[in-house]
Amino acid sequence: MYFALFMVVILLITGLIWLLDIVALRKNRLIGVAEPWYVEYAKSFFPVILLVFSLRSFLVEPFKIPSGSMMPTLLAGDYILVNKYTYGLRVPILNNTFFETSHPKRGDVFVFHYPPEPTVDYIKRVVGLPGDKIQYQDKHLIINGKLLDVKFEDNYEYEMQGANIISARRSKEQLGEVAHDILIHDIPNQYNPDAPGAKLQDGETITVPEGNYFAMGDNRDNSADSRVWGFVPEHNLVGKAFFIWFNFDKFGRIGNSIH
Repeated sequence: MYFALFMVVILLITGLIWLLDIVALRKNRLIGVAEPWYVEYAKSFFPVILLVFSLRSFLVEPFKIPSGSMMPTLLAGDYILVNKYTYGLRVPILNNTFFETSHPKRGDVFVFHYPPEPTVDYIKRVVGLPGDKIQYQDKHLIINGKLLDVKFEDNYEYEMQGANIISARRSKEQLGEVAHDILIHDIPNQYNPDAPGAKLQDGETITVPEGNYFAMGDNRDNSADSRVWGFVPEHNLVGKAFFIWFNFDKFGRIGNSIH
């Protein structure tokens, strides 16, 4: 969000300088006199900044995955592309929708502004849609009374910060039309008593409010998600992740689609 604000400011400054030159400065400049340096720079940078700003705001935006909360689907260090128009075109910075296209579907991997701190972007998977009734028993999701199909694949080990090796079970979960991998650990989860996760552990059913979504990380026991901080409002949506375009440490991941 800060980068978008920075681009808006630079776009306005360069555009106003160029406009000022057209309507006033150029008329008073003697024939043969070179343009001032600031006019030359403004005319050079404005079209480039406008193009980049438009692409990032309305088509695709790059992001870097900072943590392992979406493992094994996404790894820390993955550079991904996010489709900005899948969930509607939005006013930059304000994030208000001015042209609707579609809404998140169950199973989508989506980027959104972190509800407790909207200047930070998060990435998770859509688990619950508006009106859905969510249960989470014995680390299995139940949505609208239906237990999701989960099949064990293999044992999975990964390294956390501090060189700690974590062991988990990799399973295939069918979430809506999307079959995706999840990681499950043999450790209990700890939540604030008022957090949705604590209510789920107590056997309560959570209903997703209208205009909101319930998000979870694929690394189910190592993810701060809707179980910790609550629902994702429609207003906070950024876009749908769809492509891994680079990873400095794992070149084999380049070009992988995100499902």
